[in-house]
Amino acid sequence: MKIVLASNNQGKLAELRAMLAPLGMELIAQGELGISEAAEPFHTFVENALAKARHAATHSGLPALADDAGLCVDAFGGLPGVDTAYYATQFGYEKGDDNNVRALLEQMKELSNRRAALVSTLVAVRSAQDPEPLIAVGRVSGEISREPMGSNGFGFDPVMYIPRFGMTFAQLPVEVKNANSHRGRAARAMVQLMRERWLNEVGI
Repeated sequence: MKIVLASNNQGKLAELRAMLAPLGMELIAQGELGISEAAEPFHTFVENALAKARHAATHSGLPALADDAGLCVDAFGGLPGVDTAYYATQFGYEKGDDNNVRALLEQMKELSNRRAALVSTLVAVRSAQDPEPLIAVGRVSGEISREPMGSNGFGFDPVMYIPRFGMTFAQLPVEVKNANSHRGRAARAMVQLMRERWLNEVGI
């Protein structure tokens, strides 16, 4: 079964391909099909993910999977949230992971409350008009470290310190990170939903 990923982020593509492999699904990035990125005008992860999934399904004629994820910082009232990818641009930096990390550490320099959560919301639709989208949410709580540590992962992984491991996501082996990340948790829930709602329906 082919399914379109409504993203061109290679990090997300690699992680989700590995996690959906047990279902025998071939995950294709929308860019490979010439599909443009959808608008993301909403303030919640689930609304944006649904918009992206419907957009990809509309232009591909295939089932689609979308992920909207971000960093929710306690001291910032949950922001940057859905604007996480563009966080650095608010402070005069170009868009990019390294600049996002740099801007975040600068903004939190004097803050003692460093609690934060990485949140991933996955939405899957069988078609553009699917009235029953599958929705899976994964969330991991931790703290923002004072400096980047580790070279694995992407995004805010180098500064997302997970107390139970005593290190950042970027310091963990990839397989451990994938098993415990916000996206990993959301993907496992999505795999279960697909098994129950989609695959069983067609007798697989």
